[in-house]
Amino acid sequence: MAESGSASRDDRWERDALEKIALAAIQEQRRARQWGILFKLLLFIYLFALLFIFIGWIGGKDALPGKHTAMVEIKGVIAPDSVASADNIVAGLEEAFKASGTQGVILRINSPGGSPVQAGHINDEIRRLRAKYPNIPLYAVVEDMCASGGYYVAVAADKIYVDKASMIGSIGVLVNGFGFTGVMDKLGVERRLLTAGENKGFLDPFSPMRESEKEYAEKMLHDIHEQFINVVRQGRGKRLKETPELYSGLVWVGSRGVELGLADGLGNIEYVAREVIKAEDIVDFTPRENIAERLSKRFGAAMAEAFVRILGPGALAQLAPR
Repeated sequence: MAESGSASRDDRWERDALEKIALAAIQEQRRARQWGILFKLLLFIYLFALLFIFIGWIGGKDALPGKHTAMVEIKGVIAPDSVASADNIVAGLEEAFKASGTQGVILRINSPGGSPVQAGHINDEIRRLRAKYPNIPLYAVVEDMCASGGYYVAVAADKIYVDKASMIGSIGVLVNGFGFTGVMDKLGVERRLLTAGENKGFLDPFSPMRESEKEYAEKMLHDIHEQFINVVRQGRGKRLKETPELYSGLVWVGSRGVELGLADGLGNIEYVAREVIKAEDIVDFTPRENIAERLSKRFGAAMAEAFVRILGPGALAQLAPR
């Protein structure tokens, strides 16, 4: 009996020890899971905070320096669907002018031109904003190029600064295209163009150009050119050195542009902010596509590509409006 009682106590001790070990292991696993969940949660919060910062929900332009120079950039071709569209540039300018602490606005330009309508809209809005905020000057600062529509915008500024090697000017208008009639004749291709209205096929590249079409196109170009010249004269006034070549469409280097009155002096954005506006801190108000927009566009493009691969190249055509 004594031996049986001793064996029973040994069994209970072993069970107790195993239970304690198992309980300790379970508790350790729970702690490990809790720490794992905590670390994952912290990582999740950290990543979302970074995402919000990039998107612009946190930070952005809310914490501006007291006195600063506001900058908006026109880069590339000025066109409705480009980053240098009138909608984008005007939105940036409005934010720049109304921001507390803005001492002056710099319009940094590096553009070969583009749509005269878009450039004209930006020019008009600059004049409106200058009238609305008379104590905030606006200066155009040219980098590599400020030609055609780019210069159309620049002349609305109080002053224009260039680099000595910048390209500036090109006060002219053009329409270009190609004529394929000779190639079509050699290939034996017949052009079949039906119109309701004798001028509906105006400047069709696959039909011979008529003299009446050429004259009408040249008149339109002349009218737009005159609008351009008037805007330049309005903006630059007596600073211009009128010469026969000034409005011929030629471009000049920055130093020559200053001599002709197309620009006011040499200087970059840092110089203008520091020496002219007297506010060295530069804040960029140029509207830019955020990460969320880029991701949504890429996701949309990927979905469209997958859709075409699954249903075939004619899938999108079937969905097109008729």
